[in-house]
Amino acid sequence: MRLSVLILNELRHRWLNSVVSLMTALLAVGCLTAAVALLREHRLATDAIIASKEDETRTRLATLADDMRKITKRMGFNILILPKDQNLGDFYAEDFAQKTMPEEYGTRLAASGVATINHILPSLQQRVRWTERERTILLIGVRGELPITSGTPTTANTSDATTSTTAPSKLPPTPAAKTGDSKTGDSKAGDSKAKKPLLPSVPTGKALLGYDLHRSLKLKVGDRFILLERTFTVSECRPEKGTKDDITLWINLSEAQELLNQPGRINAILALECNCASTDRLGEVRAEVARILPDTQVIEYESQALARAEARNRAEAEGVAAIAAERQQRSQLEAEKERFAAAVVPLALLVCGVLIGLLSWQNVRERAVEIAILRTLGLGTGSILALVLFRAAAIGLIGSLLGFAGGLLAANLWAATPAMSIAVRELLTPTWLVTATLAGPLLAVAAAWLPALAAAQQDPANLLREG
Repeated sequence: MRLSVLILNELRHRWLNSVVSLMTALLAVGCLTAAVALLREHRLATDAIIASKEDETRTRLATLADDMRKITKRMGFNILILPKDQNLGDFYAEDFAQKTMPEEYGTRLAASGVATINHILPSLQQRVRWTERERTILLIGVRGELPITSGTPTTANTSDATTSTTAPSKLPPTPAAKTGDSKTGDSKAGDSKAKKPLLPSVPTGKALLGYDLHRSLKLKVGDRFILLERTFTVSECRPEKGTKDDITLWINLSEAQELLNQPGRINAILALECNCASTDRLGEVRAEVARILPDTQVIEYESQALARAEARNRAEAEGVAAIAAERQQRSQLEAEKERFAAAVVPLALLVCGVLIGLLSWQNVRERAVEIAILRTLGLGTGSILALVLFRAAAIGLIGSLLGFAGGLLAANLWAATPAMSIAVRELLTPTWLVTATLAGPLLAVAAAWLPALAAAQQDPANLLREG
């Protein structure tokens, strides 16, 4: 009789033992498959959560950048470019620069494509006596902010830049306005989108009055007044700021140059620093400006610039910390699951292997007389060994296939998530199918090896005598 027929007859005749062995192999492979699927699902879910957190952080930082631009409109310009030979002690004492520089410097800076600053505003400032009203005011002549365009910056030795210390705020805050149209941060050089100015341009013949000036002089929009023998019309009355802004009068730059006898000259270029994420913000601004305008020096209004940088960097740090905390939490949870699987799966395989071995041993004992008869009919030791092992391998093979499918189904029911669907598809590959197909037979053969060896070595004469 052929070996395959003997195995089929054995499976059919002792079906209860075969079914229990089959369920044991199914349980072993199913536990292994479900554990692998759940661990993979957790890893995929972790990656999805971290990616979502990163997207949320990027969105939050973009919102923060937009909020910071709105806050900046209240803080005003935070970079001031002065002539190189201007003594800073005199500047702080007088609140304006006595030295001047060509108005063309502002145009050159804007046309250079400078990347570390925005909102370039050339100005001419001086404290003057308003003889018609018998009071001292701060007169500021401004033109419209210069749009930054692409260009090749003028090269110069960076050592020409004066490395003055960071200055406290000395110029008045500027009117409220958005610092840019971009929704994700300050626009860089070459941005084609027009930015709403921090300080609106002043048309010829018009004037912007600080709060104390229009309040004390009882001037309102549309009123006319005389300043240094020239007539102006009030175009805007500024709200109270509590700074020098309240005693400042803004007029058109060309008219200020005429009144102050400074044709084609300015004494300051105001700008808004946009390099907030750098560890050396001011150093990078100074280096870039020095390459373009070597005959200037740059000071920073520390409170405004630092507030912008710290707020944005703090929010970014909090976002990064939140992602790191989430990643650590998920990693700890994954490590706990791996430890649990590392303890449970080997235990399940061991128990199933022992159970298959006991069932194989019981099968050999029940078939002792049958095996003796087969031996007397000429069936060799190798054939007896193959009979027991092939039976175990056949049961293990069927149990593996059913266990692989059952493990994936159980894992999918346990965690019905998109990540689990991906994990199941990743496990339905030739590599995992071959692995699962071989796992059951190998476990069953290993467990049945000792009973098969004992059955093959028994003396048929003794078995028949006892039987």
